[in-house]
Amino acid sequence: MIKIGILGGIGSGKSYIAKNFGYPVFNADLEVGKLYQNNKKIYYQLKKNLPKFIYSFPINKNEIIKAILVNKSNLNKIIKIVHLEVRKKMKIFLRKNRNTKIVVLDIPLLLENKLNSKKDILVFVQSNRSDILKRLKKRKNFNKVLFSKFEKIQLPLSFKRKKSKFIIKNDFTRKTIRRHIRHILNEII
Repeated sequence: MIKIGILGGIGSGKSYIAKNFGYPVFNADLEVGKLYQNNKKIYYQLKKNLPKFIYSFPINKNEIIKAILVNKSNLNKIIKIVHLEVRKKMKIFLRKNRNTKIVVLDIPLLLENKLNSKKDILVFVQSNRSDILKRLKKRKNFNKVLFSKFEKIQLPLSFKRKKSKFIIKNDFTRKTIRRHIRHILNEII
């Protein structure tokens, strides 16, 4: 099985590009959302560690956002609790797809949390910062302070780019993205 890890900044289009490869995708953000909605163990751990912020199950994302905005240590507590479950979900996904030729990992903190192996193929999604901000501002729950806090916990984009075997210059057009993906798949298959 070939694992393709998608790297890039927040809002660069990683998830969209991951879906366009046409292979099974492990989307960590989606898994986190499911954990907040369905996992009582995560709820109790978060409630115990952040009693002033987490009130009810299923976990309301606004409660998580408020906790993160108050101080950085809250973000670290959340990551520590949620990361273990996301890692388990990823292992289940990989086991389930072990006979698949290619899988795509759409995990924002892939390198930061050491979720990749040396033989994984890393693809960096490069996007114009002004395009990213324009797109993020259209999201109904966009928060610039939260955006900058998440940016600070990530490795520098220059480092991620250097670690990547391929770079997709995302101009947010389907034609360009498909051309890049075809090129990558031709190289690795």
